[in-house]
This record gives sequence, structure tokens and C-alpha cells, in this order.
Amino acid sequence: MDDCCASGDGRRYDLVVVGAGSAGFSAAITAAGNGAKVALIGHGAIGGTCVNVGCVPSKAMIRAAEAIHGAKSASRFPGIAGDARVENWAQLVTSKDELVSGLQQKKYADLLPEYENVDYFDEGPARVVEGGVQIGERKIHAPKIIIATGGRPSLPPIKGIDEVSTLDSTQLLDLKILPKSLIFIGGGYIGSELALMIARMGVEVTIICRSRLLPGAEPEISDALTESFRAEGIIMYCGSTYDACRQDTSGVTICIEHEGERLELTAESLAVMTGRTPNTEALGLEDVGVTLDKRGAIVVGDNMQTSNPKIYAAGDVTNRDQFVYMAAYGAKLAAKNAVAMGSESYDNSAMPWVVFTDPQVAGVGLSEADAREAGFDVKTSLVPLDQVPRALAARNTRGLIKLVADRKTDKLLGGQIMAPEGSDSIQTLVMALKFGMTAKALGETIFPYLTTVEGLKLAAQTFDKDVTKLSCCAG
Repeated sequence: MDDCCASGDGRRYDLVVVGAGSAGFSAAITAAGNGAKVALIGHGAIGGTCVNVGCVPSKAMIRAAEAIHGAKSASRFPGIAGDARVENWAQLVTSKDELVSGLQQKKYADLLPEYENVDYFDEGPARVVEGGVQIGERKIHAPKIIIATGGRPSLPPIKGIDEVSTLDSTQLLDLKILPKSLIFIGGGYIGSELALMIARMGVEVTIICRSRLLPGAEPEISDALTESFRAEGIIMYCGSTYDACRQDTSGVTICIEHEGERLELTAESLAVMTGRTPNTEALGLEDVGVTLDKRGAIVVGDNMQTSNPKIYAAGDVTNRDQFVYMAAYGAKLAAKNAVAMGSESYDNSAMPWVVFTDPQVAGVGLSEADAREAGFDVKTSLVPLDQVPRALAARNTRGLIKLVADRKTDKLLGGQIMAPEGSDSIQTLVMALKFGMTAKALGETIFPYLTTVEGLKLAAQTFDKDVTKLSCCAG
């Protein structure tokens, strides 16, 4: 490309990507595939949050906890008994670490030599400057930059929290000794997943959340998941506020206000899952005209461009969706727009989201409240899992399916599912929304039997039929 510049060592680059996680690699590989010469700067551990401290290690531990629960709940089948427990916590953590290091090597470090147009720099903190990026004494020049530095766990402003024992999501997954008790602050995606996982490992768990469990989910699903948690012995304080904490020989105590009553709750430690902070403060972005929001996230347009037309951003460092697959997607758009003069636009209208609790919770499109706020004349259907033959055969009817549609056109607007196989089942609804399917068309589609995803057909039929009066496979 004609406008590329030379780095300090004479190599010419078309693009500098800061951050070597999922978004950074996606941007670098996409740009290289479009003929660009790319400098990839490893701002943090190679592989980023997902493979190192997020998706991969958490799902490995969640699956292990599900194995324990599966054995203990085998008695739901007549004539079967089972039991399981954590016998060697340290060994379990070590196996998780081995999985992480293997994937980090195979899917990130070992890939770099495959892309001769990508040079990797891992020399310390990076700072964006006019015309490129500064790493220590080295300046790497390029006409375009993509920021993909991710985020990190953050602490809420609670009096005394800096003086007590706390765990963030990363530290929880790296515990050397399994604690006897934990209090979780926050009931979002991360808090819900990890609280259930550690409870199934034998830890006494309490969850405190300001509104409700999974506040972004439909209220019916939030309520059902809360009851499922309680059934497994997790103590729930929803709609609570907290303002102070302290630590003494008995453990960590947090002061909360719940249903008009002042309470003090004590456990070995606080697991703080109240949000993440974008990694932007050391990048010098204000000096190069990049606008940040009140969280410190980079504000990007639909083309992933920042307020500085030479700088793009993607992933958890931005004000966009905080999912690894959306980070990779946004990074691809940024790379195409930055180096290939593309006009790609960010579209999350059919974006699935999944919470790996058990039952799993997944959704796509608009919730009922969002659809009404958007001005639609809304109709909904609600099917409990005890109407889905797969759930009855599995002796596990915890969950439900909710669909949202436009009453005037019958077009599907969104839906959510709480079910053991909800994470896989949601993709069918993603495709239905992507191609503008109506509820009637979904209800008339042939689904395999016995499957959890068949529940989507039953939910679609529920708009105008009483599915309790249908025989198996009817309709």
C-alpha cells in the first residue's frame, strides 16, 4: 500500500494492532489476508481474556461441576443412585491450567509463524502516539491503528472493600485451596456461572444482586433460574443494596439492605463479579483525540472507527457487546475498513448470547420489554419445559422458552430459552431471526424428536394453539 510507513527497524507496516487476544488476532489475520503488513503488539498475555482467564478455564470448571451434579442428581431416575465430590481440587485446577496453556500455544502462539505478513512485538506497555504506537524506546509507524486491549475485573465502590479479602473471576478460577464459604456480589453472566460452579464443588454460596439474577434476561427466566439456584442450596438476596464491608477472624462481613432490613453476611471471602473495566488508561488515547465513555470504553461507530479516523477499536475495550465472538467479528470489520477501504457495518440484530449456568440461559433479538420500547405491538408465548418431551424423558423439566413476535406481521422479534441444552438450541432461533421468519413458519417447520430445540416449535405454536392438547410430534 502506498501510504504505509517504516518502523524504527525499517519494516513497513500498513496497520498496527494493539492487543493479542481474540479481537487482536482476528484483526491481524484479517488484515494480513487482505495483503496488509501488520504489527501485532502483545498488550497483555497472548490469547487475551477468553483463552487465559475467561471462556476456556471457566467452562472447563463448569463442566467439572456439572459432572458432580449429574452424579448426585442421578436419583431422579427410579432405581439409580449416584454420588460425586471434589477429591483433589489442586489436581482439577492443574488440569484446567494445562488445557489453557495448550490452547494458548496451539491457537495463538503457534499460529504467528503461519502469517508472514504479521510481526509480533511483546516488549512492554504500548502507547498510541501520532503516526503509530510507542513501545518503550521503539516507535512502530503505521497509517492505521486498531485497539483491542480488552478489559479486566473491577471493584465496586463499597466502603472497606480495599481492605478485605476479595476474589475476582480470574482469582476464583485459580484458587489453590477450595474455600468453605463465599459471598458473590453481582448476579450477571459471570457471577451466575461461577457461583453455581463453585457451589457444586461443595462451597457454601450466597449471592447478592442489586436487581435480580441475570437482569438482562426475561423476568420469567430470571425468576426460574433464581428458584433453581435456591433448590441447589444457594442463598439468594435479590433487590439488595450493599454499602460497607470489613474483615476479622471470623471472615469477611458485608452489610446489606434487603427488603427493608439491615443484615450482616459473613463468609471466608467476597467474590466480586460486578463488572469489567476497559484497558484504556495507559494508552494515551485522549492525547490523540479518541473519545471514551464514562466507563473509560472507546466509543466506536458502526464501522468500528473511533473519533480519530485513523484509529479503530474492537472487543471489550469498546462500548460494544462484551462477547468474545462479537469481539472477533468487530475486529474483522475494523480490519477490512482500516486497510481494505471497506464499508462493513456492525450488526448485532441476530446476535446470540449464552449464560453457562445449569440450566443454560440463552437469547437472541429483542426481549418483550425492548420490543415494546421499540414501538412494536407485541405478542408473546411462554412454554415451560415440562411441555417438551425431551425434558420429560430426561427427568429434568427445569426451564422455559419465551418467544416475542410482532402482532401485526407475526414476524419473530426475539426469544430466550432456559434449558440444559439452551446454548445449542438458541442458534435455530438466530437463523429464524436472521432470515425474517414468522412465528407461524417456525411452528410449521419440521424439528427432530426428542430434542430440546423442538421446544422452539412448541413455543411458536403456542401463539395460537394450546400445546398441552397436542400429541407427541403433532403439528
